[in-house]
Amino acid sequence: MLCWGSTVEGQLGIGGAGDPVYEPRSCQAFNGRGLKEVACGGRHSLFLLRDGRVYTCGSNRCGQLGHDKPGDSPELVVALDTQKIGVVSCGQAHSMALNEQGQVFAWGAGGGGQLGLGTAEETANPLFSLPDGQLFTWGQNLSGQLGLGKGEPSTLSPQPLKSLSGIPLAQITAGGDHSFALSLSGAVFGWGKNSAGQLGLNDKQDRSVPCHIKFLRSQKVVYISCGDEHTAALTKDGGLFTFGDGSRGQLGHDSTNNEPLPRQVQELMGSEVSQIACGRHHTLAFVPSSGLVYAFGCNTNGQLGTGTRGDIKSPLPVKSSLTGRLTGSPRHMSGNWMTPVGKKRMQGNEASSTPPEDFRVTNISRSISLINDASLNTWRMKLLDNTDSTITNLSWVSLFGNFLGGLVLKAILFFVCSPSDDSHFKTNPKVPGIDLNSVRLLFETLSKPPFARLLEQATKSFESLLIPQLPCSPPDVEAMRIYLILSECPALHDSKNYITLTIPLAMAILRLDANPSKVLDNWWCLVDGGVFSRLVDMYKSIVVFLLTGGKALLVPVFLENYTSATLKLLEKLHKVNLKAGHVEYNRFYIPDITTLVDIQEDYLKWFLSKAEISSVTLCAYPFILNAQAKTTMLQTDAELQMQMAVSGANMHNVFMLLTLEPLLARNPFLVLHVRRDHLVSDALRELTIYSDVDLKKPLKVIFDGEEAVDAGGVTKEFFLLLLKELMDPVYGMFTQYTQSNLLWFSDKCFVEYNWFNLIGIICGLAIYNSTVVDLHFPLVLYKKLLGVAPTLEDLKELSPTEGRSLQQLLDHEEDDVEETFCLNFAVSPHRAPPVVNCEFVEAYLKYMFRDSVSELYQAFSSGFLKVCGGKILSLFQPSELMAMVVGNNNYNWEEMEKNAVYKGEYSATHPTVRMFWEVFHEFPLEKKKRFLLFLTGSDRIPIHGMESLRISIQSTSAEEHYLPVAHTCYNLLDMPRYQTKETLHRRLTQAVEQYEGFSLV
Repeated sequence: MLCWGSTVEGQLGIGGAGDPVYEPRSCQAFNGRGLKEVACGGRHSLFLLRDGRVYTCGSNRCGQLGHDKPGDSPELVVALDTQKIGVVSCGQAHSMALNEQGQVFAWGAGGGGQLGLGTAEETANPLFSLPDGQLFTWGQNLSGQLGLGKGEPSTLSPQPLKSLSGIPLAQITAGGDHSFALSLSGAVFGWGKNSAGQLGLNDKQDRSVPCHIKFLRSQKVVYISCGDEHTAALTKDGGLFTFGDGSRGQLGHDSTNNEPLPRQVQELMGSEVSQIACGRHHTLAFVPSSGLVYAFGCNTNGQLGTGTRGDIKSPLPVKSSLTGRLTGSPRHMSGNWMTPVGKKRMQGNEASSTPPEDFRVTNISRSISLINDASLNTWRMKLLDNTDSTITNLSWVSLFGNFLGGLVLKAILFFVCSPSDDSHFKTNPKVPGIDLNSVRLLFETLSKPPFARLLEQATKSFESLLIPQLPCSPPDVEAMRIYLILSECPALHDSKNYITLTIPLAMAILRLDANPSKVLDNWWCLVDGGVFSRLVDMYKSIVVFLLTGGKALLVPVFLENYTSATLKLLEKLHKVNLKAGHVEYNRFYIPDITTLVDIQEDYLKWFLSKAEISSVTLCAYPFILNAQAKTTMLQTDAELQMQMAVSGANMHNVFMLLTLEPLLARNPFLVLHVRRDHLVSDALRELTIYSDVDLKKPLKVIFDGEEAVDAGGVTKEFFLLLLKELMDPVYGMFTQYTQSNLLWFSDKCFVEYNWFNLIGIICGLAIYNSTVVDLHFPLVLYKKLLGVAPTLEDLKELSPTEGRSLQQLLDHEEDDVEETFCLNFAVSPHRAPPVVNCEFVEAYLKYMFRDSVSELYQAFSSGFLKVCGGKILSLFQPSELMAMVVGNNNYNWEEMEKNAVYKGEYSATHPTVRMFWEVFHEFPLEKKKRFLLFLTGSDRIPIHGMESLRISIQSTSAEEHYLPVAHTCYNLLDMPRYQTKETLHRRLTQAVEQYEGFSLV
């Protein structure tokens, strides 16, 4: 051990009062006795041996030595002789020691309450114990150095510093009247006196609560040391930052100026510093590569050890007359002297000492517990023995608070990460800095039988302490990792814990303030698809759980609140997914909804929500509703609108009769009279005379000269024939893209805009009247109707060649765009090529899907929204709306046969029926589609799929030379009892190829 500086009270342990020691001198008091560490106070020193014994020397005016012997040489503190002490520390005139069981011993001056004993008296050897894993402060608070808040008085007993709860702390340290805390991932928090800028916040205002030193966030700080009014920070890369009071040169910047912001010591930038220590007005730094200790600052009593007198403003090596380099640590300092612990490097044949401690490497003995294989087994055995009273709910809260830090460092279970892996230092509002794979492996291990009681204890603590105490505004992003960790806990995925764990966690997430809530959204955007999917599935399962058994388990008010919280959490996840694209939108569907809830009733509640109906409605969360549920809602809305329109017409008619004006009566139906050979002009004429309210009425179509009464079939053919004619290339309304066989608005059309308005109305009426139509529009049309911006993927669907070309342009990073692509695009100057390419693609898409067709699209959308606008439309995804209009082509002919219904003499085993299905399945795809068109009025499948398409086949008494007859209104086929397969094949083929026209049968 080497020491230097003031000897006025014998604090160096080398004898009584004498002149200052200006160069390091060897102290022989503990040679061969296993000295572990030294702590220095104002004028006294503590020495800790490896066997746990404590020795003291120096001033004893306040009882700070813990014994009544002279202080000019180290003496044993007998009161601690029965304890195995692990750590010692000193204040100005008081001392503290921590044993291996976590008990704290304090003695010495207590006038400011610094002993934490509830009294201001000086004492010799009191004892108290603090709960595990929490941060407590006590003593004077004149400058807010306790961090308890503005106006809080000094305190004589330990008080929990709740504002830092949840942050896995790596270190705490105190200066003259200011304090610092450092997290495992490098977040630095300071509070207290700031008159010289010692908090590093770029001002001189005191802080009464911990404040995040944002300047140091990106520096990977691993250790903090505080002087009287200055602070030093050591980084993972070996850099040294100092700030605060510089009046004695203690900042090492070759000046006596104060520094309100952390500033790196330039003189040491070429070396990696591994240890730092601050005295009252001086600083030391150890560079292991050279074995030199550098000192700067106040040198009144030789405390710099440079062999000179006078203050030093830049780092200078500590002078040593001893042979070799220092291998110890300048760990413990006072204002006027220094005692580095260690040995000199031996020469010749003598064995060299162990390497010096590196503050950049986590010291497990001095940090919070990390979860690993050994610690898990230790806790498991303690639970089995049932003898350790410290395994309580309270300790589990701290344990899993510590668990955060362990996971960040990835030192868990069977995984040992390289010390160079410092990705967790990148933790910020956009990066969680946590390995969720390791989290999952931990919980998998805890789920195994040997650790069952351990997981059970953890689950109880989650329920009773951890989740209820989650704050609305966490102190730092590191404290928010718990939300990611808990989502991987298997207990939260167990239905028996939904009420006590999973739903309360959802409520805690929803309680977060705006900024932390946004941070969690950002982190959810970064997790892998598997993690996100499990989270979505978990809360979907809770919705089903509440809908199936909630009424039996919960009173209505709790059921309402729990259901609302679960749905809102799913809504939050859905918004994240819109940005991140983790899963397909249909992953949020809950198919069971249609069987568990009356969708029509739920929609009516939602529709009337403006009337202040406060109950939860699933329709307010359309992302959980599948196509079947949304179709039911749309049909309910259509029926509601139709009933309102019909009721309005009937009320008007009653009034007209009472006023003797029967000629002004209104038809309760929307009736269109059209001719087959003038279909477009007649439809335009008919629809023009009707108001928007009339369009909400049930649609009836009458073809002039035909006898059929429209029960749905005539309407189907009307849509089919009208749209077929409107899409005729002769009108030039649409451009057909041969590669995709899709249509888009033409910029060179020859018709009036009201034709596009007509197509929009027809599309709206088709949806409104539950009719599938054959329109070859791309998905982007339905995106535009729902206000979703087109993307390059939409162009790839419509025109694959153009889309691929623009993608190649986006991928091209060189500046030779004009030569490579023969493109010349004017943009703002000084833009990088990728930005230029991106602007060109954006401009191209804007022209293609907006500017070139704006008037045509506007006419179309106004017609469509006349019929289908309003609140109901916002519930659909673009692909769902598209399927509502055009159905789909997911044909499953076996499913159609399976669902067929038979009437009259027919059954599934009847010979004619068997021949029919044999003939049908032998048809090629196009002929099958023509049969579907013949029977149902459309060759597309409804949005529900084939299972919703139920056809009926009934026998007739007609002779074999008659053709089958289709009743498209009811999907009913009248089929004579054909005797041979050949006859049936011939008659059925004739029927499907001559399907146009209607008559009464």
